[in-house]
Amino acid sequence: MPTDDLNEREFELINIVGARLAKNQRDLSRHMQLSLGMTNMILRRMVTKGYIRIHQLNSRKVQYLLTPKGFSEKMRKSVTYTLKTIHSISLIKESLRAVLLGLYRGQERNFFVVGKSDLAFLIDVVLKEENLLDCQVSHFEDFPKANVEGIVLVCKEHEQISYSGRSINLIHELAKKEGLLVN
Repeated sequence: MPTDDLNEREFELINIVGARLAKNQRDLSRHMQLSLGMTNMILRRMVTKGYIRIHQLNSRKVQYLLTPKGFSEKMRKSVTYTLKTIHSISLIKESLRAVLLGLYRGQERNFFVVGKSDLAFLIDVVLKEENLLDCQVSHFEDFPKANVEGIVLVCKEHEQISYSGRSINLIHELAKKEGLLVN
């Protein structure tokens, strides 16, 4: 394993160079939303570390290429990020399971899901995995106009609950759970 781990900006630069999204330093700086000077500094550091190679095309143009070391680090960090994401989804799913089973034990059978998101999808997954076939789940983009017989599960970020019936903002509820980070 490399001892000189990449910071987020360096990893971002490697991804942009690897995907060939930028033709020059100005493009790189626009993609990274950094000043040209800061982009140049990060680029030089990545060349020194051996992650990026500069190929001179002519007297005025250069091409930025990932070295084998750069490609390897890009893959390593991508796999690490993917594994962390899978673990986070598992934690969220288990916390969601606890909330839904608590509602189910409290005799709740009608769920009205507001918002089309991955969290809304996980509700269906958990109910199916728990084999709770006597539950009714309805999905809505926005809050129902009138009160409904059941509970509204809000799965939209930054949504103020503008509903007078029973509801749970699942994003806020799950964020309260220990060990979960939900933005």
